[in-house]
Amino acid sequence: MSFQQSVKVPNDRIGVIIGKEGKIKNEIENRCKVLIRIDSESGSVIISPRDPSELEQAFKAVEIVSAISRGFSPERSYRLLGDDVLLQLVDLNEYVGRSHNQITRLKGRLIGEGGKSRKTIEDLTGTAISIYGHTVAIIGNFEDIKLASDAILNLVKGRSHKTVYNLLQEKRRRDKIDRLHLWEESNIRHNKHSVNLSNPDSRE
Repeated sequence: MSFQQSVKVPNDRIGVIIGKEGKIKNEIENRCKVLIRIDSESGSVIISPRDPSELEQAFKAVEIVSAISRGFSPERSYRLLGDDVLLQLVDLNEYVGRSHNQITRLKGRLIGEGGKSRKTIEDLTGTAISIYGHTVAIIGNFEDIKLASDAILNLVKGRSHKTVYNLLQEKRRRDKIDRLHLWEESNIRHNKHSVNLSNPDSRE
């Protein structure tokens, strides 16, 4: 039995996945070597690989369609074509239930005035974030997604924006120092190896 996966897409996002004259749908099919069938009435997008050996690309297509369905533009969703780039969804219903007012309040807090909060978290974590309906969708590598989702959950739990930004900046500073140490250690090992090769007597 061949692989086939269905993604449920909100009605107002079906048109984005299709694109003008089918451009986006065709582009996803060509980039990921898949076939896409769209049922506009039910909102189901069914994805299957053209070649059964191309399962990894089919999974990428599923993630791209899922990302577009959660508010990302196709261009931002194509980041998922990169190696080690993932999509994660945070369901706000899990934290505040299905209260429309609570979801609206949280979304305003996460987006910030003029989108400032969302943009700041993106800049500090290197991720792309979309807040749509009752979900927060994050695109990035595993470590960056973990950092961004922790920041989002801290805001959901009521921590101040300033505190969350400071935590992100501190983590980024520590990561920079760690990378510098690794680079220095690598250079030291390389230099020692070079000395040993150029001066065999130094190994005696």
